[in-house]
Amino acid sequence: MLEYTKTVLQKVSFDAKLFSKELQKALSRLLPYEIEELKRWLQWFIMDKPELQKSLVYLKA
Repeated sequence: MLEYTKTVLQKVSFDAKLFSKELQKALSRLLPYEIEELKRWLQWFIMDKPELQKSLVYLKA
């Protein structure tokens, strides 16, 4: 499920609103250890995408 989530997030990364929506869905479906791995991946993935930085707020909730 984690790999599928990464694929979806990559495909919707052109739209910050859609990206946030998909991230919220993923966080409700993934297991705790998958969420931790997703956090690490997201920090790497959005490093050069400042428009997606605000979606990290969902990880802290």
